[in-house]
Order: sequence, then structure tokens, then C-alpha cells
Amino acid sequence: MRRPVLSTALLLLLLAGCTSSPVGGGEGADGADRGDHWRPRPGTAWQWQLSGKLDTSVDVPVYDIDGFDHPKATVAGLHDDGRKVICYLSTGAWEDLRPDAGRFPESVLGKGNGWEGERWLDVRATDVLEPLMAERLDMCREKGFDAVEPDNMDGYRNETGFPLTADDQLRYNRLIADLAHERGMAVGLKNDLDQIPELVDDFDFAVNEQCAQYGECADNLPFIEAGKAVFHVEYELPTERFCAESREMRLSSMLKKYELGAEREAC
Repeated sequence: MRRPVLSTALLLLLLAGCTSSPVGGGEGADGADRGDHWRPRPGTAWQWQLSGKLDTSVDVPVYDIDGFDHPKATVAGLHDDGRKVICYLSTGAWEDLRPDAGRFPESVLGKGNGWEGERWLDVRATDVLEPLMAERLDMCREKGFDAVEPDNMDGYRNETGFPLTADDQLRYNRLIADLAHERGMAVGLKNDLDQIPELVDDFDFAVNEQCAQYGECADNLPFIEAGKAVFHVEYELPTERFCAESREMRLSSMLKKYELGAEREAC
């Protein structure tokens, strides 16, 4: 696995950016709706909770929650509190617990992805997957979500059971981004670090897991340079091991447990 190093020149450029006026002028740190959809800015604080009873008392401007598990009323309540809300969906893997699981033909289901009840999807089969994902994104829109976090978007780098290529992944990831944008929602690129240079213009923010642990946080800098948030979590490193670098890079970083409950320790 590559271990990119942040160059001195780039670090100085980033530090200069931290003291200059924010992108878009006059807008809050959480970004703003610019015509068609919301675009969060670097440094925006967030909460990511995918398990347990949702704790809506965390004082941050952005919540990322499971799209299937929460009703429209929950999203509306967070909006009433002044929060933007991201709809978590798995778009690159099948989950046996979802209400539409029976609609996925066996032909598009690959090997397990390491989580119980989940299997990689054949992202080349867009004739099958596009209408299914469109319905899921319709659900997010109908519930009032501002954005989508599509998960498992880097199958081509894993043992999926299919001969996926980088080009296959690029086409699928752009398809998901287009589907979200057509519905007026922002969309984040989840992990998939190697394709950030090709995809940064297609996505409105990034979501990253464990870039500090694996020495990869610099790979997210194209998003920061474009004025787009990088929502980042670590699971195994203590905050003193990554928060200083995160603040320099303007990542939106916090320490979470793997189950992604309410507990958090932000930088």
C-alpha cells in the first residue's frame, strides 16, 4: 500500500489557506446550498452514527446516519436543529438485512466483503444496479436528506469475485454521483483514494476511514484544495496521534469505535 508524504510546499500552501478567507466568502464552516445542492467546506464538524439509538444532542452542523433506519421525521428534526443530514447507503455491496435485498439477482452478488451478511456487487452490471440504486436515492430524497454517503465504492481493489477494473469503478462511481445530483443532493466519495484525482470534480465531499493509521491522509488533499470537506474517522489511533496533522490539513476528524455508535472524540 502506498504511503504518500505531504510535501513542504504543499503543507505551506495549506497553512496559508487556513488563514485566508473561506471558499465562497461569508458562508458558515458547514458550507452552503449553491443553487442545486449543498457543498460542505473543509473543517466542517460532523457526527457519524450508524448503530444504536440516535443521539441528536451532539452539537455539530452535520449528521451522517443510516438512510434505511431513520424516518423522514428524524431528518426533519435534525433540520429543525439547524443540521445538514447525510444518508448512508451501501451502493457497492449487497446487505441481506435491507428491505430490497430480494430484488438483487444472484448474478450480481459476489464474495463477502468482510461484514456479516454483505457481498460485493458487480458494478459493471449497471442495467441491473442503476434502477435499484435510483430507488434508494429516491428514498433519501423523499426523507429530506441533504446528501448521500455511498459506501463500498472501491470494489475494484478488493477480491469481489468479479474482474473489476479501475475504469469499471470510475463509471459506477460517477453514475452514483449523477443519480444523487439529479435528485438535488450532495454526494461523498467514500475511501477510494487512488481515484480521487479523477473523481474530485464529480463529488462534493469525501468520507475517509483510517487514513492516518495507514499514512494516506495526503491523498485526500485534492478535496481540501477544491474547497470540499473531508469527513475522516480513525478507530485504533488515539487522537494525539492524528489530530495535529488533521488540523493542519483541515480534515474533519474524529475517533470512533468500529460499530459507529454515538460515542465520539473529535479533533
